[in-house]
Amino acid sequence: MPAYIIAEIDVHDAARYEQYKALAPDAIAHYGGRYLVRGGDAVVLEGAWKPKRVVVLEFPTLEVAKQFHDSPEYRAARQKREGACDMRMIAVPGA
Repeated sequence: MPAYIIAEIDVHDAARYEQYKALAPDAIAHYGGRYLVRGGDAVVLEGAWKPKRVVVLEFPTLEVAKQFHDSPEYRAARQKREGACDMRMIAVPGA
């Protein structure tokens, strides 16, 4: 069953965040993941949630999504991201 990583990002240092964005796609692809949503304008339909940036990734399984997040490849990307943004991220199984 597929699984999804959903991230809400508030970027404070665009140049540093670009370094993260250069590394993240290869790490995602290495674990069979793919982008479904990568930024763009979010339209609020209900409530007061106004995210600055939203990313949705699809992985083959929840276990693979967790392996990706803890992988050496993604840890390297996360190090580049430190101090560049506030990140909130969850992983959920698909229906």
